[in-house]
Amino acid sequence: MSPSIRSHTFENGLVLVAEPMNWLESAAFALMVPAGCVHDAPGHAGLATLTSEMLTRGAGPRDSRQMIEALDNLGVERSEGVSDVHISFGGATLASSLPETLSIYADIVRRPHLAADQFEAARQVVLQELDAIEDEPQQKVMLELRRRRYPHPWGKPSLGDRAGLEVSTIADVQRHFSQLLRPNGAILGVAGRFDWDALRRDVERLFGDWKRQETPIITTAEESRVIEHLPHEANQTQIGVAYPSVPYRDADYFRAWAAVGALSGGMSSRLFTEVREKRGLCYSIYASYHTLRDWGSVLSYAGTSAERAQETLDVLLGELVRLSQGILPSELMRLKARIKSSLIMQQESSSARAASLARDWYHLERARSIEEVGKLVDGLTCETINAYLAEHPPGNFTVVTLGPQPLEVNVGVS
Repeated sequence: MSPSIRSHTFENGLVLVAEPMNWLESAAFALMVPAGCVHDAPGHAGLATLTSEMLTRGAGPRDSRQMIEALDNLGVERSEGVSDVHISFGGATLASSLPETLSIYADIVRRPHLAADQFEAARQVVLQELDAIEDEPQQKVMLELRRRRYPHPWGKPSLGDRAGLEVSTIADVQRHFSQLLRPNGAILGVAGRFDWDALRRDVERLFGDWKRQETPIITTAEESRVIEHLPHEANQTQIGVAYPSVPYRDADYFRAWAAVGALSGGMSSRLFTEVREKRGLCYSIYASYHTLRDWGSVLSYAGTSAERAQETLDVLLGELVRLSQGILPSELMRLKARIKSSLIMQQESSSARAASLARDWYHLERARSIEEVGKLVDGLTCETINAYLAEHPPGNFTVVTLGPQPLEVNVGVS
């Protein structure tokens, strides 16, 4: 780990990992608490997201309105989210306002009101988000693709389903909070202008007496590969294709990730060129790398007309299979340029860097510096990437389609 990155694990298990960016006037944090949707109670899909919504509706000495005003007065640009393992909070503000901002978030994760009179409004917000997915078929097919690619409960959507949200009560939310929000397994990433000793003292004061709890056991189902069509009356068909890859902590990750960069990312990428530009088969197409702690995947999407859906799927699968033949030096050169541009922009964003530090610690139990990532990228060659592809050719596909007619899949599915 770079000498500039500092970390400290408190007695209760909370990890603080931080990197100074003293050329900035801001500071940002990313707080990941291990209470995500894999912990939803049976029959209560969406409970973690409902709990996340309730956490910000009053905590400590402030009611919901007072909390919003306090954060606005501090100029905090904030976000919340729920993933498989975590409920996460992020915020960026002036460096001088970071201690007070962290004190508010300590109240949110430790002393939320979880008031019964706020519950129905919170549930309606989550239900509206769920309903909005029905109007976004691209998002829907990719959520369903992830659900089927990963073993249960790791692939399930964080928003859950209407049935689970409608039966959940404020007592369920309170139970989810009391059993799962804990310091052991929680990670606080900080980046920007700060004094390390003062930051560590502040975090000790705010979170040091937070009591650790038992880590719940997650029962994981066996993996399976599926082909599934979801009927949807429309003139378009949405296509999602996934195949297994390595997770972020694997030594082969950057080689696998670089190969996907040849498929997608810019108008010179293979999928855009071969499927959209040359053949005019679809209006949108991409591939992206997705990683959980123990599983990795390449997720591909194409949106097209119902009439051209079968041809689009055939060509998409063909391009994925063709990737095993290797990538070209020109493709690697463009990929490296995009990555270096992204790393430079991360150096200018305390929010992006704080999130990266916390995410690295979760996957690796250490944080990579931007310089380390840059060296890993510089070390990529066509020879090493193509050797990886020859040993791990894309295949064993999971395919989900959303549209008026099912499609045929004739390659690489077990």
